[in-house]
Amino acid sequence: MSSLQKKKILFVGGKGGVGKSTSSAALALAFSQSGEKTLIVSTDPAHNLGDIFHQKVGNNETKLAENLMGIEINPTKESKRYIDSVKQNLKGLVKSEMVGEVHRQIDLASSSPGADEAALFDRIVSIILEMNDKYDKIIFDTAPTGHTIRLLSLPEIMGVWIDGLLERRKKVNDNYTQLLNDGAPVDDPIYEVLQSRKEKFAAVREIILNGEITGFTFVLNPERLPIIETEKAIKQLAAYHLDVRTLIVNKVLPDQADGNFLAKRRSREQEYLQQIENMFTKQTLVKVPLFEEDVSDQKKLSIFAAHMKQALKEVPTS
Repeated sequence: MSSLQKKKILFVGGKGGVGKSTSSAALALAFSQSGEKTLIVSTDPAHNLGDIFHQKVGNNETKLAENLMGIEINPTKESKRYIDSVKQNLKGLVKSEMVGEVHRQIDLASSSPGADEAALFDRIVSIILEMNDKYDKIIFDTAPTGHTIRLLSLPEIMGVWIDGLLERRKKVNDNYTQLLNDGAPVDDPIYEVLQSRKEKFAAVREIILNGEITGFTFVLNPERLPIIETEKAIKQLAAYHLDVRTLIVNKVLPDQADGNFLAKRRSREQEYLQQIENMFTKQTLVKVPLFEEDVSDQKKLSIFAAHMKQALKEVPTS
């Protein structure tokens, strides 16, 4: 059994076009066919989950197969829900004549860079914390590499940001206590909300950083650009103490592929495969062949999943 199979939570990333969503879906199907209750969550705005399974996948759990449920997180809906929750948290904390202006400022902030990612991360946090006991496996099919790195680094970034807000809020409260409240503690709902969010982020960060529970894998093809991008991504995630232990090398030419054109392409591919072996010595490599046809339905996905299961059996446990 490979280390990938031992993880309860998996984040799957990679460059656009390498077969990341198909690989995520095949992994999820393989686990579910082995009897494990599995949830696959698409965080990529260009959702492919519904296309792969030929059915509409919603913002809530949708049954895809036996033991397999799916969610496609809608960034627009999540952003609106997130902003509405912020407004609700501020309800009763500002003067009535200021409510309109405060809401206007919040709406402006909602269109700023990073707002959708913050909302998306908030939903991911909720899924991890609320559904962890419900499923044996939770697989996150993430957006292309750059987005994935920003998303997975958010627990640390937002933790530091909230710490700063809490420290400033505490100083304000201490001043009010000393000057206006005769030394009695000041009730501060905003401080309580911030403290609650800090605890929530800390809990999910502990899960994400726990190598016994959470795994990270990148999908790449034996080609120059995916190799370069994967190398950069692994280094960037390592800076946040997130270690990528498994790589899925997808669309490897099978031995039976023939013809002069393919022979020349295979020769170049062998060079890239050797480069992958030399470059990613700390990662387990799971190689999946290029299939004759697109993985366009669940029958073909089952074939992909069978190859994935066999490949996982052949790699050493780490």
